[in-house]
Amino acid sequence: MGRHWVDITAVGFFIIEWLVYAATLEHSAYGRDSLSARMNRYREVWVRRLLDRDARMVDMQIMASLQNGTAFFASTSLFALGGALALLHATNDAIAILGKLPIDLSPSPALWELKCVGLVLICVYAFFKFAWAYRLFNYVAILFGGMPPSSMRDTPEAEAHVLRTSRVFESAGRHFNRGQRAFFFALGYLGWFVSPWVLFVTTAAVVVVTWRRQFASSAWSAMAPEVMAGDEGLKRGR
Repeated sequence: MGRHWVDITAVGFFIIEWLVYAATLEHSAYGRDSLSARMNRYREVWVRRLLDRDARMVDMQIMASLQNGTAFFASTSLFALGGALALLHATNDAIAILGKLPIDLSPSPALWELKCVGLVLICVYAFFKFAWAYRLFNYVAILFGGMPPSSMRDTPEAEAHVLRTSRVFESAGRHFNRGQRAFFFALGYLGWFVSPWVLFVTTAAVVVVTWRRQFASSAWSAMAPEVMAGDEGLKRGR
């Protein structure tokens, strides 16, 4: 174990960064101002406006596109899982190829297999998240179908249905985001196949890129509360 203290530290850094980032995004006051959190408000807006119209074919088409996108990512995670298992099966061939490089990057067979197992686990996690998100989007589609008519939009039953649908909708989006996050961190994890020092760099890079998209991107700025308030004021002025 003493020979692999750098690998152990790098993997520990990878796991801690993933957990801290996820916890900050989903369970902290800071995360409630993320792009995902801002979009959650529009999920409820969408459901509420669904009550104002009886013709809801367009809404169901949008929901179908969300389901198809989730199914695509779920199938992609299975392909990635198959590739990781193939990489695990080809341990000797991979080590032989790495040994021919100008820089010696060939690990021991046990360490290489351990790296592959870690990649397999990430792919399995991503598949479960995407598969569950797909099921939740199916539930949302059913709830859309059971939405009360516009004539009942001011009743307690309609309000309860809106809240129920919005919560399931947010849960579907949250699990989809977790699956995508697993994909992003899997790309950073690939740095370990080169060197534990590279894993430090790639993990940090993934955290910076994903953080920027959630808290400093142009999409996040466009969804700012003051921008939305200004848009509403402009509409009222017209």
